[in-house]
Amino acid sequence: MHGDLRRRRAALEDEWSRWVPRQAADPHPPLDLHTPAGSAAVRPEVADSWLRSLTTVDPGRTSAPISDPGSRWAGSPLRAPVEALAGELRSVADDAGFVVAVTDASGTILWTCGGRVMQRKAERVNFAPGSHWDEPAMGTNALSLALRTGRAATVFSAEHLVSALHGWVCYCAPVRSSDGRILGTLDLSTTWDRSHPLALTTVRTLAAAIGAALPAGTAAPAPEGIRLTCLGREEATHDGTALRLPPRQLEILTLLALEPCGFSADRLRTALYGDRPVTATTLKAEISHLRRALGGAITARRYRLAASVDCDAATVLRALERGDTATALQHYTGPLLPHSEAPGIVEHREYLAVAVRSAVLAGAAPEPALRYGELAPYDAEVHEHALRSLAPGDGRRAIALSRLQAALRD
Repeated sequence: MHGDLRRRRAALEDEWSRWVPRQAADPHPPLDLHTPAGSAAVRPEVADSWLRSLTTVDPGRTSAPISDPGSRWAGSPLRAPVEALAGELRSVADDAGFVVAVTDASGTILWTCGGRVMQRKAERVNFAPGSHWDEPAMGTNALSLALRTGRAATVFSAEHLVSALHGWVCYCAPVRSSDGRILGTLDLSTTWDRSHPLALTTVRTLAAAIGAALPAGTAAPAPEGIRLTCLGREEATHDGTALRLPPRQLEILTLLALEPCGFSADRLRTALYGDRPVTATTLKAEISHLRRALGGAITARRYRLAASVDCDAATVLRALERGDTATALQHYTGPLLPHSEAPGIVEHREYLAVAVRSAVLAGAAPEPALRYGELAPYDAEVHEHALRSLAPGDGRRAIALSRLQAALRD
């Protein structure tokens, strides 16, 4: 596997070296490359993004997918501060030859401004309101990197995965609320020959100004899309409407929620049916029914969700990745789709159970062990860990001790 990744990375770096102009010929090299003149080394975050993106994005695509932008901008908390700064943003666009774009937290462009020539060039690749520029939709670009890392980002020429963007350089910074949550991004884009060393500083400053102009306590708009509960119980809604899905379609929805990069048809069939002789037609019929229930929000080229999804199991995994055991346990209310025997669900179920238990046992605080002990009454090791974590005289020791005694009796 590692050898295959190295070969793919080398091939991508070779492509980069053939497209990106040598810095010696560029009077304004982008700040983030840190590449010696004549070198074609690719930054790790760019190469890693390429490898992730290739599972969902064709580098030969010509433009970004687009949807109706109207309601998003009308209800966006970013609208008022952006409109207050619109004069300054237009001045930056006109003076430096940029297209300025504001996105929401999903990477959907809400608003743009710029000179007529640059905006016409941008519209050729759907760099316009309503278009989607997150990594699963459009691969490696400054907007997707800023959203993924939470930091300002530059993507230059053929660092973009999609070859139609190789003539561009983009500078992007996240816009945060007062409590630090990312509400969207601000992006400055232009042709690579107009790149400027102050552009990244400029976009950081403007993004911070937009964030500072937000009213105190500004919250992100309530997300529309899919809400999925699959830990201990099974519930799904789409845009606030309850979905009554048969077990197989609920399994498909859960797998797609847990693996946002999506599935090939063969891999999804294996994840659902294992070695059973189920035809491709059967799988396509299940996908078709689920797609209809979700208003078309499943892509066809590779099966993945094309709408925002709030899944309790995915929330647990993200919390564990950042070491937040308390949040993981808040959402871990039982095993994943406990009645499912689909191989892919079983694999995720076992991984989640082991990951949560290991995080509990690795922590020094007693609260996670006590909370997890409610879900695992026969797990003597967890109860012993809770006892060791509690100070002498703590009244909760009686709870942990009684659970341990019950587990040992059984």
